[in-house]
Amino acid sequence: MYCLHPRVIALSILPLVIMGVLSLTLAHFFWDSAAEAIRVQLGSFELVGTMTRWLEGLGLSQMQTVLPKVLLLLLIIPVIIIVSLLFVAMLMTPAMVSLVAARRFPQLERKLGGSMLASLFWSLGSTLLAILALVVSIPLWLIPPLILVLPPLIWGWLTYRVMSYDAMVDHASSEERRQIFKEHRMPLLAIGVLSGYLGAAPSLIWASGAMFVAMAPILVPVAIWIYTLVFAFSSLWFAHYTLAALEQLRKRNNALAPDPLVQAEVATTAAELAPEALPGPAPSFGSLGGKPDLPLP
Repeated sequence: MYCLHPRVIALSILPLVIMGVLSLTLAHFFWDSAAEAIRVQLGSFELVGTMTRWLEGLGLSQMQTVLPKVLLLLLIIPVIIIVSLLFVAMLMTPAMVSLVAARRFPQLERKLGGSMLASLFWSLGSTLLAILALVVSIPLWLIPPLILVLPPLIWGWLTYRVMSYDAMVDHASSEERRQIFKEHRMPLLAIGVLSGYLGAAPSLIWASGAMFVAMAPILVPVAIWIYTLVFAFSSLWFAHYTLAALEQLRKRNNALAPDPLVQAEVATTAAELAPEALPGPAPSFGSLGGKPDLPLP
């Protein structure tokens, strides 16, 4: 329901405008030349040429024109996903976390266990690891079941790393953040993986036929907005989950910590019972009986 909040909808416009203008500008200057470069590279492979001639014999003469654009889209989509995720994390997540905290956790103390610079380095480092995992896993995508598992798992891991950190950067201390990551790693990863599968929805646009591939420069902004809303949804999900986990963690730690009032009473009682707390010198045998001290046998 928070995704339908007017503030969230308004926040989603800024990444859309930035990425839409950027993608349309790049498409205007580089789309045709990039598709032609891919077509030339494909022509150097005999296997691809044989497959193209076979498809032309079946009446699919446009495949030679469509295939380079399809491959170009396959290269562009991961970039769009990563940039959309980073833009949502930087431009939308802080405001959405503040919205969730104000409405659900108004008493939750902000311990400021991180900074925007640390968040940026954390996001960039996680993104590089995700890109490396994607590149290494590409040969496994040829196995039909794995292509449905590996990319969403990698996107889910990246979403979990970026969104969880940004959701707690203001409210949790560094120790609390590490403890929540340790105790809730699997649920957070599950939220990220489900968000990764939701992020596959815009890809259905490109699977709808050659006409949609030809209209890619127009449909790319639509896909960007869908990606933005998906990542906004996942950011809100992580905000609700991590702030609730942080609240429960603090309640548990406060319950285990000794009561300061009880500690003060115990310290006062101990001081009163200690011998050094009694005023004056310790009484002797002689002073009690009124007689001079005598050595004991």
